[in-house]
Amino acid sequence: MKTIKTLSILLLTVSLVLLIPSCAVNPVTGQRQLMLMSEEQEVALGTQYDPTVISTFGLYEDEALLNFISEKGTEMGKISHRPNLQYHFRVLDSPVVNAFAVPGGYIYFTRGILAQFNNEAELMGVLGHEMGHVTARHTAQQQTRQQISQLALAAGMIAVPEVAQFANEAVAAMELLFLSFSRANEREADRLGVEYSSKIGYDAHKMADFFDVLNKMQMDSSHEGVPTWMSTHPDPGERNITVNQVTEEWQAKLPAQSYQINTNEYLKLIDGIVYGENPRQGFVENNMFYHPDLAFQFPIPKGWTLINSPLQVQIVPESQDAAMIFELSQDKGADAVAQKTITDLQLTLLDKSNVTLNGLNAVATVSKQVSQTDAGQEQVVKILSYFIEKDAMVYTFHGLCLDDKFNGYQAAFETTMKHFARLTDSSKLSIQPDRIKVISIRSASVSLKDAFDYYKVPQDKFAEMALLNNRELTDELKKGDMIKILSK
Repeated sequence: MKTIKTLSILLLTVSLVLLIPSCAVNPVTGQRQLMLMSEEQEVALGTQYDPTVISTFGLYEDEALLNFISEKGTEMGKISHRPNLQYHFRVLDSPVVNAFAVPGGYIYFTRGILAQFNNEAELMGVLGHEMGHVTARHTAQQQTRQQISQLALAAGMIAVPEVAQFANEAVAAMELLFLSFSRANEREADRLGVEYSSKIGYDAHKMADFFDVLNKMQMDSSHEGVPTWMSTHPDPGERNITVNQVTEEWQAKLPAQSYQINTNEYLKLIDGIVYGENPRQGFVENNMFYHPDLAFQFPIPKGWTLINSPLQVQIVPESQDAAMIFELSQDKGADAVAQKTITDLQLTLLDKSNVTLNGLNAVATVSKQVSQTDAGQEQVVKILSYFIEKDAMVYTFHGLCLDDKFNGYQAAFETTMKHFARLTDSSKLSIQPDRIKVISIRSASVSLKDAFDYYKVPQDKFAEMALLNNRELTDELKKGDMIKILSK
């Protein structure tokens, strides 16, 4: 046993020597730390991630909003712990309430979280928090820890083959172990968010107020993208207390500084922003998927779930032992796209035919893909594909499942694919998303509930709209106060 343990340590040591360029000084703490990623590699990684993030979520086009975030973010970056790093800011076209950063200075806000903010100070606090992840190199730290642990696990598996059977459980245990480090990172990012936003003149108490909103959203399961069980984020209630305390400390250190909130200025900036899901990019109604912007429709098998994203649409049955994937190709010609797909995916073509679907030219193929399972057994996946020409583009369906289930799913695949058609229903083509509409209160004193009644907000939306404004229905509004409601 002693020999085996020594071998494991030797393997790990040799691996680390090969991988570690040097110990690095953390820009925030000033302490030396083990780091497997140089700053150049970190920036390169962010440059590589950025196009993937954009293609996954899509960009939300609002030049004024992006310019404001970029201007303030650049100002904040110059007073941060990494002032020489070039920061990049993106607004993503997603309704999820979220903000995140990737290595190298790339910081992202969803339109969902921007709609939820009620003043510039909240935005600046979260911007500072995400910048804190970058300046403290949290992503690089986590990658270092994971690489070290994976090396240790691999060394143990080499030295003790019996460990291999517990590999999945060991990896899961390590993820739980790193959860505590991640929560520590989140707390550090909160402190940095307070510091950075305070230094550029914003009241970081409002960052704490936003955690109250997150806390309410966390208790409402209908909201997505907020801290939940097993999240890396600390409890929002705890964060509220801590952030308020740290804010008091920083405001005491900067007594000559004035602290802005800028509620009305921010609300004017987001007036008209899309709120919630955007049906222009696809929506489901009565088991039919409609896409107004691209003017097509197709049916969904009853009981199947559709997941819509900018990259592709996925449709899966409750059993999850099959799937349909729908995507768009800019390449010309259905036959050319079919040939390219067969080649790129290394498929074996079993059948191919030219067909017409609702007046559209298409190519239908049946193919298979053979692979080896972990147990060394042959696994055959059978794939039905339709490549459909429409408006100088090719729309592609793939229906796939294991070979022995294909006959059972083929009818469902074909029902969806063969009924792809142009969307001509004017009521579907003209549908519009909800947008934030900012209104100014004209009365001397009115409750939020009375304002909602006056502006004909549906009663079943009262709670959601109150949370959107981070107010209670009983709150009194004075003349000139601005609130958010929804309009088409």
